[in-house]
Amino acid sequence: MKEQLRNALKHHAQAVTIVTATGQEGPVGTTVSSFTSVSFEPPLVVVWIGEGASVWPVLRTAPLFAVHLLHAAQTGLADLFATKGVDRFGPGTRWQPDDDGVPLLLDAPVRLRCRTSRRIAVGDHIALVGEPLDITHTDIAAPLVRHQGRYTSVA
Repeated sequence: MKEQLRNALKHHAQAVTIVTATGQEGPVGTTVSSFTSVSFEPPLVVVWIGEGASVWPVLRTAPLFAVHLLHAAQTGLADLFATKGVDRFGPGTRWQPDDDGVPLLLDAPVRLRCRTSRRIAVGDHIALVGEPLDITHTDIAAPLVRHQGRYTSVA
């Protein structure tokens, strides 16, 4: 059933995002394609994080996190943050911490800086619900999405 579900959901196009936060060891981040708005009143968004994700120990207690929506030309950045065991915040990544230490990716066309509202365990994933505190965006002519197991864009 797991493979059937995985194969069926490849037909569902999803925005590619990067979620970042900071912990005692420094900044963490990962590529996430399960992101959506939950509510406009109050404003809430959700990203789904696997319990086995390398960032989960930090996100489990982080009071703040950021969600970055990517442009179609940012597949390299998405791949970097999806790769285990690499320095995601190395010299090739343009980022800076905000006043609270949350890592912000400077080249992301959309950034939502969020306060963690709640964490809800569902199966082997956690719904990380956030209340946007700051939103910055530019027009994205071609957002990066995943469809059929690969990157594509919507023009």
